[in-house]
Amino acid sequence: MTTSRSSAKAPRTAYVCDACGHQPPKWVGRCSECGEWGSVIESTVTVPVSGRVVSSRMPAEPARPIAQISAAPARAVATGVGELDRVLGGGLVPGAVVLLAGEPGVGKSTLLLDVAQQWAVGSGTPSLVVSGEESVSQVRLRAERLGALHEKLYLASENDLGTVIGHLDAVRPGLLVLDSVQTVSAPGTEGVPGGVTQVRAVTAALVAIAKERGIATVLVGHVTKDGQVAGPRVLEHLVDVVLHFEGDKHSSLRLVRGVKNRFGAADEVGCFEMHEGGITSLPDPSGLFLTRYLEPVPGTCVTVAMEGRRALVTEVQALIGAEVQGSPRRTVSGLDSARLAMVLAVLERRTKQLKLYNREVFAATVGGIRLTEPSADLAMALAVASGGLDLAMAPHLVAIGEVGLTGEIRRVGAVGRRLSEAARLGFKVALVPPGCGPDGTGGAPKGMEIVEVGNLQAALQSAARASAATQ
Repeated sequence: MTTSRSSAKAPRTAYVCDACGHQPPKWVGRCSECGEWGSVIESTVTVPVSGRVVSSRMPAEPARPIAQISAAPARAVATGVGELDRVLGGGLVPGAVVLLAGEPGVGKSTLLLDVAQQWAVGSGTPSLVVSGEESVSQVRLRAERLGALHEKLYLASENDLGTVIGHLDAVRPGLLVLDSVQTVSAPGTEGVPGGVTQVRAVTAALVAIAKERGIATVLVGHVTKDGQVAGPRVLEHLVDVVLHFEGDKHSSLRLVRGVKNRFGAADEVGCFEMHEGGITSLPDPSGLFLTRYLEPVPGTCVTVAMEGRRALVTEVQALIGAEVQGSPRRTVSGLDSARLAMVLAVLERRTKQLKLYNREVFAATVGGIRLTEPSADLAMALAVASGGLDLAMAPHLVAIGEVGLTGEIRRVGAVGRRLSEAARLGFKVALVPPGCGPDGTGGAPKGMEIVEVGNLQAALQSAARASAATQ
């Protein structure tokens, strides 16, 4: 036994932001961390004034050699929703806690109601959906629309943590869906529901119960204006898996992106399509990001983007407007405006064929996907050049590469996977950076010509030759 001096504790007054957990030294009207107004509250904390007693005790379960520990209890159970299982690494692990965060209206509740129904059908254990934002009648209406009715799917509408635990005792589910963690309050814990203290207490209690009883648990989380998970940062550390549900309200495409995963890869992406009948998995979403033309059209070029470990063939479009006085507009949709400005500057400076400083430029992707990785630079440059020179790119051409400030084409990752996906969809010619040809990727896909281009000028010339060959 090891001991130190016994400790006395003295209370003191502190100030904490109820939105993000930041502790300023004094009260302020606006939190300096998250920018929320009126979120700093006064709190009383107890601090030790001397050392505390520490004693050793026998553990409840002794440590064992790792080879003697069975991994069977941690095997994933498929949810029946293929794209979600892909992101989770095969399914939900009993006892694991998953945090699914997304903007309002993106489809979190719809997706998880489908998951709960699939679990009730396929796992043999009940599933319990607890809604803190809707009544059971409202959830039932959505379930009828989705066809998610099953005798082992249970619904409850609660905002009290103790009552939620009572439902767990009565139903004994294999899956718990709590929508959302910010609406539930823990008795005896100070703060309002959704505040830092309450969210931390509710999550910690549910994590402990999930581990003890082997209940796969999915917590729905709100997001801030910046798209981050609302609540304390410790919330993401408490759970086993953190997923972000993303989507544009003007598009039917929805993406579930893995941010943290203790049971699989943390960079996987699942694709879904939102429609009137609910939400469905998209195992092959590349067709959503392409436009089929009867004849080649200037101002378009196709690239292959990587969303996690998934290759998506995506079309980039550009429109070059007339000359204007003053500052011309640079408008983007689905692209990085800073990278477009850089590509335009490099095009004008290094190719000597385009004058863009006084012309409006509009660039966009197809299907609502957002391209932020540098590998789309070459396709963006070729689309702008195609629109500016009124030269249609070959319909079977795909361009992959990062553009540098000197006009060079730089290497990007996963070129082999990108080329395989492009070849599967029928593309015949690929412009790639030096060193990414057959020798660098382990062989070109069957039926595809790989052209290595070292700079923008060479890329324009190769694209023009490919276009002329198709006419």
